[in-house]
Amino acid sequence: MKRRTALGTTVLLLTAPQIGLGAGIVAVRLWPARDYTRVTIESDTLLAATHTLVEGPPRLVVDIDQLALDPALRQLVGQVRADDPFIAGVRVGQYQPRVVRLVFDLKQPVRPEQFTLTPVPPYSHRLVFDLYPMQEADPLLALVRDKEAAEQRAAQAVQDALGELIARIEEPRPQGAVVPATAPPLVAAASAPPVLQTPAPKPPPPPATAEERRRVDRLIIVALDPGHGGEDPGAVGPTGLREKDVVLSVALALRDRLNAVPGMRVMLTRDGDFFVPLAERVRKARRVQADLFVSIHADAFVRREARGASVFALSTSGATSSAARWMAERENAADRVGGVNVAGLKSTADRQLLAAMADMSTTAQINDSLKLGAEVLQRIGRVGRLHKRQVEQAGFAVLKAPDIPSILVETAFISNPEEEQRLRDPAFRAELVRALAEGIQRYFERNPPLARRRSL
Repeated sequence: MKRRTALGTTVLLLTAPQIGLGAGIVAVRLWPARDYTRVTIESDTLLAATHTLVEGPPRLVVDIDQLALDPALRQLVGQVRADDPFIAGVRVGQYQPRVVRLVFDLKQPVRPEQFTLTPVPPYSHRLVFDLYPMQEADPLLALVRDKEAAEQRAAQAVQDALGELIARIEEPRPQGAVVPATAPPLVAAASAPPVLQTPAPKPPPPPATAEERRRVDRLIIVALDPGHGGEDPGAVGPTGLREKDVVLSVALALRDRLNAVPGMRVMLTRDGDFFVPLAERVRKARRVQADLFVSIHADAFVRREARGASVFALSTSGATSSAARWMAERENAADRVGGVNVAGLKSTADRQLLAAMADMSTTAQINDSLKLGAEVLQRIGRVGRLHKRQVEQAGFAVLKAPDIPSILVETAFISNPEEEQRLRDPAFRAELVRALAEGIQRYFERNPPLARRRSL
């Protein structure tokens, strides 16, 4: 019979008999992202570990106690991706008879956070290492510079394609060669994603220019929040379609559509398959001083026949229906599955501030959220069936930014076999993106954002 052990910041003080000998590794997972890289070691019993940062070159050394080298641990070596911003490689070995050592070769200095997670379906015990950059990038400045870089890449792609076309036209043809009736289209091939192979740290970005500051003040900023991600797959459909994949696809397409609107820029709370805690999603939106926040989901329900899209705003006085309350409770449990380092909050003051934010929502924010929700609901109702024909309200934690109109959109019930198939269909997702974009734009037409002075 396994002994249950409380987890927390005192885990490293537990003795070997409390931890148990011969832990079995269930799985190892590595989640690289620009924000941070997560390493998860899942085991059938609680693991105790220590870590040390080593310079020249930068390395993270992890010693796991009371463990024999397990073949599953070696799988970490093959999971390192070339585009991981932080990890260049991993080495695994039996450092001492009952100590396994992992050495992470780093591409840049990092700020590591180590913590453990109690078992929660579908996971057993998890030992987690989150590797953060030493200096967090300015998200507002990144919005402007990403836009400029994208415009430059697009212009260069057109020039490259035009140059190739001119070269083909001017190239001497053999006698009797057939000239095509139409010229090839000026479409550049999709470029491969950038590959980060050098371990040298990036220099800090230059400070914002006066023109960049003016552009930031003029922007309309939309925060898009693809739900779940990383360790948290969200709801899973009857044939295995995962909510986290569907909503990321929708959010990326919606980002591109809204970014094409003059004066509008989109900030994604996640742009890849990694987990973002609920409070961090809200913090990201507030850091860029977003004009609105849209969280995108495709949830499941206990009854598979449940179907239709829904839009939710925050409620501070109870849910408008039992289904709305059930969904809010389900979404608010995402942190337990995805894994949050509660002990990582730096001080009691930080924890008090986080708790206070949960109660800061204002009547004005909720009223604006209901207006936004109505515009979006009206348009997605033209794409598919609605679960409810009015904006519902419940205590969703992710909607609690006190100064940003915020809605949560359930695009469909992924637990419904028919709606799961629709979510698989690129044509349906494209129609859904169009409806969401039109609803957002119509909201701004009727409710122009106030001029603001954003600080960089």
